[in-house]
Amino acid sequence: MDILVTGGAGYIGSHACKALARAGFTPITFDNFSTGWRDAVRFGPYVEGDLTDKSSIARVFQEHDPKAILHFAALSRVDEAMSNPGLYWRNNVLGSLNLIEAAVEHGCLDFVFSSTCATYGDQDNVVLDESSPQEPLNAYGASKLTVERILHDFGVTHGLRHVIFRYFNVAGADPEAEVGEFHRPETHLIPIVLDAVAGIRDGVTIYGTDYPTEDGTCIRDYVHVSDLVDAHVLGLRWLMEGKGNEVFNLGTGSGFSVREVIDSARRVTNRDVPTTLGDRRAGDAVKLVSGSTRAEEELNWQPRQSTMHQMIEDAWRWHQVADYRE
Repeated sequence: MDILVTGGAGYIGSHACKALARAGFTPITFDNFSTGWRDAVRFGPYVEGDLTDKSSIARVFQEHDPKAILHFAALSRVDEAMSNPGLYWRNNVLGSLNLIEAAVEHGCLDFVFSSTCATYGDQDNVVLDESSPQEPLNAYGASKLTVERILHDFGVTHGLRHVIFRYFNVAGADPEAEVGEFHRPETHLIPIVLDAVAGIRDGVTIYGTDYPTEDGTCIRDYVHVSDLVDAHVLGLRWLMEGKGNEVFNLGTGSGFSVREVIDSARRVTNRDVPTTLGDRRAGDAVKLVSGSTRAEEELNWQPRQSTMHQMIEDAWRWHQVADYRE
């Protein structure tokens, strides 16, 4: 069965393609390669195209006739969303609307959507569950929330079946080191730390050491990318079994501080991590942690690989063999 994977050349999308292939599906990557990597397309065919171009979306449906969609393609940099919100509304919302309308037109009515905890906004130091108020603070979170609402509307009017995943900090890499995490510019803590370990950058800046936490640095919930994409396969099967539309948080329910991440990297790599201390960044919350009991209870999902040691170990293994960097 062909499954359309938008953004299948990106970090999470490429891991999802591997998980789908292992589960017996054929992942069809649809990507414009603006942030994804051709080398990451290893587990099925691809169509190069852009979600803002309706003709290229039509082409992938005509060539492959997918039976379901995993929709990852989106811009996701908060700093960019703050400075250029129009880009995010056009790309994330208009692109998703084009995809949803094409899916309905072609009778492809099982839709798994990659959303984000950014839809919750600044609710600091509380465990966020699926019923928490959604008050996004920037165009990234707002664009994702808008797509959630579009999916709801098309579910009511056209019978579009959907599962929405809101996830927290995704980390790690494929344990077999076939695909991994690389962004340009890199903004995620673990790959930045590993770049510092490898000498690719001078060091890691710790932004704020006076937070009301045990070690003074802020805390985030991390989930292994392999656990995350396993949830997407479970969500796909959920829809194919005729179950209802649903929203799931994906996280571990616990968090790691910036210093804990750095210390774990030292232990895993047996190398030093050069650090410098900086001021707090505006908008950084003290603690963001997911409540994921719904995914565990209803999907039977377990984040088995989401220990910090495992996430860094897998990321470091890929980091040492990756040839994406210039």
